Amino acid sequence: MAKRLFLIVLDSFGVGELPDAYLWQDEGSNTLGAIRNHPNFRCPNMQALGLFNIEGVGGGVPSPKASFARMRETSMGKDTTIGHWEIAGVISPEPLPTYPNGFPEELLAEFEKRTGRRVICNKPYSGTEVIKDYGPEHLRTGALIVYTSADSVFQVAAHEDMVPLDELYRDCEIAREMLKAPHNVGRVIARPFTGEYPFTRTANRHDFSLVPPQDTMLDLLQRAGYETISVGKIFDIFAGKGLSESNRTLSNTHGMQVTKEMQARAFEGLCFVNLVDFDMKYGHRNDVAGYAAAATEFDEFLGGFIADMGEGDVLIITADHGCDPSTPSTDHSREYTPMLIYGKGIRGGVDLGTRGTFADISATVLDYFGVQQATTAGESFLKEVLK
Repeated sequence: MAKRLFLIVLDSFGVGELPDAYLWQDEGSNTLGAIRNHPNFRCPNMQALGLFNIEGVGGGVPSPKASFARMRETSMGKDTTIGHWEIAGVISPEPLPTYPNGFPEELLAEFEKRTGRRVICNKPYSGTEVIKDYGPEHLRTGALIVYTSADSVFQVAAHEDMVPLDELYRDCEIAREMLKAPHNVGRVIARPFTGEYPFTRTANRHDFSLVPPQDTMLDLLQRAGYETISVGKIFDIFAGKGLSESNRTLSNTHGMQVTKEMQARAFEGLCFVNLVDFDMKYGHRNDVAGYAAAATEFDEFLGGFIADMGEGDVLIITADHGCDPSTPSTDHSREYTPMLIYGKGIRGGVDLGTRGTFADISATVLDYFGVQQATTAGESFLKEVLK
């Protein structure tokens, strides 16, 4: 019997503030709490699995079909890179650098020299607002729009008619090469846009991430001969390290479609999925209604996915941080994340409590495939849930 594990990250689907949320000014954040009472939110499949049985969530069912836990982030951060690295077994004791006042002038001067284009903006900004405010100047001058956020990101926006995609990606590769310690930002992000004012961001975003500082579960699985398949931006987050295949996606809907295609395909190993719209389209834009509707769409997909799971299939659903769409902030929030584990060989109804680190997921994944952890962090909960 071939073993397959589908690890799906609902990007930013937090379930309540962490005890240290005050360090990030995130007191009171609760992403699931912000959407669960909205009329767009209908998630019977996640409810049946045990989403609301998780500690601190409330409203659970008597006999959940999955086992469940609340995951605590140990790493010092609340961003995509650090969250996914921890899920994969790497804990980051130091936060990645952020730039609330913009990037140093000498850094940007070198970037301008290497790219041959001037830089405008250089401050934290909303991705939709920055192209409204700086897009016209960009089109007049050809200057690159460089901006950041509360996360560790160096973002470069350009109109596809002014800066072709291959040039924009090359500029971002230049930035990635330049941004080393102490300016080792988590991600350099290409943010292309098109059309007339106020412009439209396209699906041609591309992330250029730091290489993980040590081996993750992906490296260990790959060395053991298992396939490691990326769906969505997983390949970008890990800079391709430890991944045997990349499947880029344009949206949550596309990501779920590709995941179903992977389910229909014969392979043995891990399919690691990121559904980014929760975060990018709804959390950062404070769109409660959109976030709730996206959760409902995922839940509808989930019903069909579960029905088609094979004997050796295991499903884990989790998140990498929060992004409460109901707070004044448009940034990520420091929250617990959910964990649901389901399969024909997995017991339902096991309450795994609050786990000390996201890395327990990686330990469990490796345990399922019989791969030794080596230097990765975390403690497996597989024995507690196996039938």
